[in-house]
Amino acid sequence: MAAVSGSVILQRCVVSPSGRHSASLIFLHGSGDSGQGLRRWIKLVLNQDLTFQHIKIIYPTAPPRPYTPMKGRISNVWFDRFKVSNDCPEHLESIDAMCHVLTNLIDGEVKSGIKKNRILVGGFSMGGCMAMHLAYRSYQDMAGVFALSSFLNKTSAVYQALQQRSGSDKLPELFQCHGTADQLVLHAWGQETNLKLQSLGVSAQFHSVPGLYHGLTAGELESLRSWILTKLPGDMRGQDI
Repeated sequence: MAAVSGSVILQRCVVSPSGRHSASLIFLHGSGDSGQGLRRWIKLVLNQDLTFQHIKIIYPTAPPRPYTPMKGRISNVWFDRFKVSNDCPEHLESIDAMCHVLTNLIDGEVKSGIKKNRILVGGFSMGGCMAMHLAYRSYQDMAGVFALSSFLNKTSAVYQALQQRSGSDKLPELFQCHGTADQLVLHAWGQETNLKLQSLGVSAQFHSVPGLYHGLTAGELESLRSWILTKLPGDMRGQDI
């Protein structure tokens, strides 16, 4: 299939801040889901929407494409994989094409007056992997990155980009959570990703969630919310509580 065009405009679900908009959060769903679906899932887990006084949350939807692990069936995925494993090459063509599409989304926020260091990107599963590619290869001046139940392949282009990096500017901090009982994306894969990124200069947190399969918990999302507010604090006129 031809690469996704950078002119693609992603469908998105937006949760507006309750006060003055001074920061933006891009939350990427996992394979086969949608932006609206991720928002609904988070609302179900928390019994309420994830909202902030000053942060706009954008839940984009990946465009449909054939997905090799599903034997080529069409699915809403950010990129293709040869298989769900950390021990195989990345499908870099599709990853790079989607990085270009998401760059347009970030540029739109910047044009609306939000500085790049007031933008956070992250996601669940494949969405977290996509976020790490986007931040550590293209936007090393973002506020931070989060990855929930996510991993990078052992020979990831993210590692290569960080190894070839020149300069000593601080990289975006990484927040990771991963269920210890995850049998789809193994806990060990997430932990290995975190340790490798730390060895390449990334300040990174890794939180194990005991007994969790490939999913989300309220405690995990509350921890994420607290971390987001350390990276994107409100101003003195309207602090989030």
